[in-house]
This record gives sequence, structure tokens and C-alpha cells, in this order.
Amino acid sequence: QVQLVESGGGLVQSGGSLRLSCAASGSIFSINVMGWYRQAPGKQRELVAKISSGGSTNYTDSVKGRFTISRDSAKNTVYLQMNSLKPDDTAVYYCNLQTFLRQDYWGQGTQVTVSS
Repeated sequence: QVQLVESGGGLVQSGGSLRLSCAASGSIFSINVMGWYRQAPGKQRELVAKISSGGSTNYTDSVKGRFTISRDSAKNTVYLQMNSLKPDDTAVYYCNLQTFLRQDYWGQGTQVTVSS
């Protein structure tokens, strides 16, 4: 069993910042990729950013230059620093963990609301 616990969501004004955290615990073996996805009302879940075990990162175009993903491998924790937030960033943000054994785990989600 693997548990992902997210924190850091909330309500912020346009242009503000938030930092999301996701801590993984349980029977974790060989973490490959950790990342963040989001789902806005009426829309499909989309990748926001991901980071590999080697530190390579990928971002969706709409957040490049504003969001930064990082991880602390010793703590099995991934972070998402979100700056210059826009109302379009409003969504439920989900943490994701993938292992080298192709196991896929999700957090419960944390709400991010950006007011205009």
C-alpha cells in the first residue's frame, strides 16, 4: 500500500502564489516519476508538471515560467511552486507517483482556487 498525502491548496488572488506538497509513504519501491495533474470542472485531467528520478522535468505549456516542480527523494516528497497564478489555474490538483515496476498511484486531490 502506498499513500500520497497532498497539502498546500487554497484560495488565492490572481497573481498570487501557492506551494503544493505531496508526501508518499508505505511500501514504496523504485520511484520513477512524480508529478502533478489537475482537473477543472467539466474538463479532463491534465498533466501540469512531472519530474523523473534523475531530475528531468516536463511542464504543460500554460504553466511554463510560472510553476516549478521539485522533489526531495530522501523524503519521497514532491513540491509544486506556483507563482503568478491565474483564474484558469483553478482546479483540483492531484499528485501522481509512478514506479519502475509501472505501478501508478494517486493522491486524493487538493483544491486550488484563484480569484480574479
